[in-house]
Amino acid sequence: MKNEQELKNVVKERYAKIAEQGKAENAASCCGATTPSNKVYNIMMDDYSETKGYIEDADLGLGCGLPTHFAQIQKGDTVIDLGSGAGNDCFVARHETGAEGKVIGVDFTPAMIKKARINAEKLGYNNVEFREGDIDDMPVNENVADVVVSNCVLNLVPNKEKVVKEIFRVLKPGGHFSISDIVLVGDLPDALRQDAEMYAGCVAGAIQKQDYLNHITNAGFTGVTIQKEKTITIPEDILSKYLSAEEITSFQNGNTGIFSITVYAEKPGAKQEKKKVKLSELGAESCCNPATGCC
Repeated sequence: MKNEQELKNVVKERYAKIAEQGKAENAASCCGATTPSNKVYNIMMDDYSETKGYIEDADLGLGCGLPTHFAQIQKGDTVIDLGSGAGNDCFVARHETGAEGKVIGVDFTPAMIKKARINAEKLGYNNVEFREGDIDDMPVNENVADVVVSNCVLNLVPNKEKVVKEIFRVLKPGGHFSISDIVLVGDLPDALRQDAEMYAGCVAGAIQKQDYLNHITNAGFTGVTIQKEKTITIPEDILSKYLSAEEITSFQNGNTGIFSITVYAEKPGAKQEKKKVKLSELGAESCCNPATGCC
């Protein structure tokens, strides 16, 4: 397998192409990165269509869960979405946090950032912004977010432990995260584990479930809870690109499991009560002077 920077370059290049693909193609493959399967649709993703705040144009079919369903986002919250893509989870989070809150999407693929910004501008969402950067070195100050969400992205980053520490850094004391991701129980066949396409497809980069949970606990989080878990089955027509018929049978009948899990955890500390600023506190001049931008 390639080194960390080479892996990041593979993912960035692949996801630049995925940004221009249709949802159906992405959803019928492994995170949009592998050849679509003819045998099954929605290999990893969950259905957002009944979710409040859902914007179809922003849904590229790349997720493996519905983290915003479990994230307990409140009005006025500041939310960070890691690997924000075309903005799908950001716009769902914005529905929950309201116009008085703020949503920040972080993604390292310029094509995704461009697509997300266009979507936000169409919607007139002035409190949703997208920042280009790595999620293991976020362009965000510490103690900023009430909530962090992410959907099938941490598995794409070589250094998961560093990402978890970054999540801890950007969360406010008392803040929490809800993240959907792919994990393993048992070892993948070498042909899958060593393939760059399967890495970009959210499979080869997945780590052992217990190691994943240990990274969260070791970073200092408490209240670690698996909110949802589902089995991911890779269809034979995708596996056949990497494995022989005998190897496919052995893999399918073996002890290795691929799972999507949605994990919740909290950063210790007391939550700060949000202060609502009254117009009278701003002063009559600041409220009525167009030069201030208030009016």
